[in-house]
Order: sequence, then C-alpha cells, then structure tokens
Amino acid sequence: MTGQGSVHSSTGGQGYDLVVVANRLPVDFSVDDDGAVDWQRSPGGLVSALEPVMQENEGAWVGWSGAPDLAHEPFEADGMMLVPVTLSASEIRKYYEGFSNDTLWPLYHDVIAPPAYHRQWWDAYRRVNQRFAEAAAAQAAPGAVVWVHDYQLQLVPKMLRELRPDLRIGFFDHIPFPPVELFQQLPWRRNILEGLLGADLIGFQRGGDASNFVRAVRRLTDHPTRGSVVSMEDADGNPGRRVRAAAFPISIDTQRFDDLARSPEVQARAKEIRADLGDPDVVMLGVDRLDYTKGIRHRIKAYGEILQDGRIDAAHTTLVQVASPSRENVGAYQELREHVEILVGRLNGEFGEIGHSAIHYLHHSYPPEEMAALYLAADVMLVTSLRDGMNLVAKEYIAARSDLDGVLVLSEFTGAADELAPGPLLVNPHDIDGMKDTIVAAAHLDPKEKRRRMRRLRRKVMGDDVAKWSKSFLGVLTAMPSRDTHV
Repeated sequence: MTGQGSVHSSTGGQGYDLVVVANRLPVDFSVDDDGAVDWQRSPGGLVSALEPVMQENEGAWVGWSGAPDLAHEPFEADGMMLVPVTLSASEIRKYYEGFSNDTLWPLYHDVIAPPAYHRQWWDAYRRVNQRFAEAAAAQAAPGAVVWVHDYQLQLVPKMLRELRPDLRIGFFDHIPFPPVELFQQLPWRRNILEGLLGADLIGFQRGGDASNFVRAVRRLTDHPTRGSVVSMEDADGNPGRRVRAAAFPISIDTQRFDDLARSPEVQARAKEIRADLGDPDVVMLGVDRLDYTKGIRHRIKAYGEILQDGRIDAAHTTLVQVASPSRENVGAYQELREHVEILVGRLNGEFGEIGHSAIHYLHHSYPPEEMAALYLAADVMLVTSLRDGMNLVAKEYIAARSDLDGVLVLSEFTGAADELAPGPLLVNPHDIDGMKDTIVAAAHLDPKEKRRRMRRLRRKVMGDDVAKWSKSFLGVLTAMPSRDTHV
C-alpha cells in the first residue's frame, strides 16, 4: 500500500495506493506573496490517529486548508502528500458551520441542541462533497484504497464510486450515529444513507452506532440487510456489492503519551503545575473542546454544589478546566462560552481566596507535552460528556499514568465507557446528585483501589493503540471480496 511518490491528475498517471479524505488537512498552512507554503501541524484526534498510518504508507491526504479561498497545488509535509480542497467563505458558512455543525452535529448527538434544516446548507454540502470526491478520484491509483472520514463527507463514498468504480472505499464515522427515530428527522436522510452505502466498509466507534445505521437502512431504504451486511443491487436489480457496517473503536498513540509522561521534563512540569495551583490536596481536571456535547456546564454545576455542600474542602481543592476554542462562529458555541465563563466567575467569586481559585479556566489549546504534564498533575480526571463517539482524552489520561495513580470519572454516554468499564467510575452527567457522589468518591478513593483500577485501564489502552485501530480497519477493508457476491 505504498504511494508512488508523486501526485498525478485525473487524466493520467498512477497516483497513490492509499488516499485519506477528511474535512481538514492535518496541517494549518498559508501561502506567502511568493507562493511559498508555510505550515504547522494542527491539533486534533483525527490527525493524531492517521498521521502514523499516512507516513508509513506514503499516502495522499485530501482535505480543506482551514482558510477561505486558499488555493494551492498539492505539497509534501511531515512525510505525507497533502492535497488542498478550496472552499469559499460562503461554502464554509453553509457546508461547514451550517449543515455539518448546526444540522448534523446536534442531530447525531441526541439532539442536545435543536438541529436547523436549511435547503441552502444542504445544497452547499452536496457541492462540497462532490469536490472532495473529485479530488480523491484524481489522486487514487487504479484499485487504490480510499479511506473517507467523518460526518462532513457522508456523500463522498457514493460520489467517488460513481467516478471510480475500481476503488476499494472505506468510511469511518468518528461521532455517534443516532437512533433511526432521531435520524429520520433529517429531510435528506435517504441521500445520506445512500452516500454512505457507496463504501465497502463503514466503521463506527461502537456496536450500537453500527446497529443504528443498519436499522436506518432497513427502515428508510429498500436495500436488504442480513446482520451487519447491506446488499446493494446493480443497475438491473440483481444482488451486487455487499456493504459491511462494524465497530472499530478508535484509540491514540499510547506509547507517545506514555513516553512523554515518563520524561523528566514533563514530570518536573507536573510538579510545577501543582505548585502554581498552591499545592492543593486534590486537583481535578477537565479537558474538552468548548462544545455543548461535553457536559462542561453539568460538571461545573456538580462541582459547585459539592463545594457549597462542604463535601470537599474548597480551600484545598482545585478544578482545572481546559476548554479549547471550537466553532466560534456558530451561535450555540458563543452562547456556551458566555455561560461557562459566567459559571466560572460565580464559583471563583464565592469560593476563591487570595492565592487560590476554585476553578482555573483555560480557553486555549496546548501541545502534547503540556497535556501530559496536566494529566500527571491531576488526581481526578472528569470526562462528563452528554454524548461522545469515543473521547480520546480519557485514553490520553490513562496512557500518561504509568505511576498507576489518578482516578478517571467517565460518562457512560461515551464510546470509551463501552471499552474501558469497569476501570473508570461511571456517571450519568444528567444525574447531578449521582455525579456529585461519584466525584466525591473519586477524590477520596483508597490508594490500593486507584492502582487496581488504573492497572486494568492501562492494560486495555496500552494494548489497543491507534496503529492497531488503523490496521484493523484497513485489514478488514482490503480483505473484503472485490467481486460482486450474493448475501
């Protein structure tokens, strides 16, 4: 699955044997007046997950630059050939901020916020997906493997198959797939399902998500299903391709976080963080994108009530909340930021003292070295998402705790909960009283119990890293029958 070392147009050339298609390129880049490219690696779970795979296979990555109207020829960065897809400011507003993040995102996350359904947004989504499909088709060698990622590009598999029926196409959904009772709200539900069914293999974070997808196919299309397999008919109505839906829980580069946390520099930084916080008895930590699905308000509410009740010592306990910026042009996210900052200010006003804050709120993104130090400094990790496809922060915390210390409090509505139980202390973030009890228990957990739980968690996480995830998905995809077969 090694690339050919050069980029070719759709009119000729061999192209690449592995092509990844994702909404964003794995770097943020800009072009100066002389046409030179300046780039730096961009943060994110998908980038961390796929970068090692791409470097190993010398593949091509098709994605948007992250800036409006920025056009450039393919270029090499970090051992990968990057193929920019240009989006206009209008397309970013309608396809990305609109349909992807104000329609699909809330719909797929249990309608925590109400989705908006606008036909103009859908039209832009369809146009942009076609552009991505054409860019991928231009890079793929004959019979290549193309791996399409996430909810922004659900139409690409079918469009790509129509352009290049010779390709082996996989799709991975990084977020939850909703129950059919919610999914059928979408006016373009059939189009989305048919788009996904252009793939040979559709991967999900959890078995429940794969089941939700198959049930939606059964309810909303005429394609026959058997178990996790959907049978696609050819143009004459005869049984043709088989599409498989299955769970492939994503992971992280576990060894990287383990190595970082063992380094003297990171360990020294962890001690420095605790000293800067005033050496409290208990440091709690939340690390999230600033998103309404992450349960940040529920977490702060529970923590504030614990302080109010006197169940933990406010003078010797600190919550560090890292909330990295996210989709700041979307109204729901602006409202969330304002609400969170009001809650933080109120709690610090009531329980803070000179030299001590009840909550340290950090609206930034941090490099992996600083994150590893924060994980080492934290006695209790709070992951209280209202709905998450996986939540890789939980796995990063575990990978960083080779000292077998620390307690993970984990929402049962994350994909990670399906994988990691019974190691974490599970919570229902909608149950504030129950969450308060669990947080207090975590703060006072017996050291032997901590070690027992963390040892179990590390056995699971260190054995299932991102390399295993990608090899598992690509192994199943490449082993699937290439000829039309009957179900």
